[in-house]
Amino acid sequence: MANKLDDIKYSIQENLGRKVIVTANVGRKKTKKREGVITQSYPAVFVVALKDAKEQFDCVSYSYIDILTDSIEIEFLTPVETGSEV
Repeated sequence: MANKLDDIKYSIQENLGRKVIVTANVGRKKTKKREGVITQSYPAVFVVALKDAKEQFDCVSYSYIDILTDSIEIEFLTPVETGSEV
């Protein structure tokens, strides 16, 4: 598990400032997709500035464990809009 967690941390740190699509499970088989930018990375969490419907940004922090447990999925966007998932 430690290797997977280290891989996730490395992937997030390597993509700071990059646009992403965050898919979060909100319960009872419901998910919410939002676009944003990874702004900061810390030892236990990372911060994503998410765009809302009014084109304003909300800062949300996620744990690396959230990715490992599939609570959220991060899709990195490239300029051509082809992404790869973590």
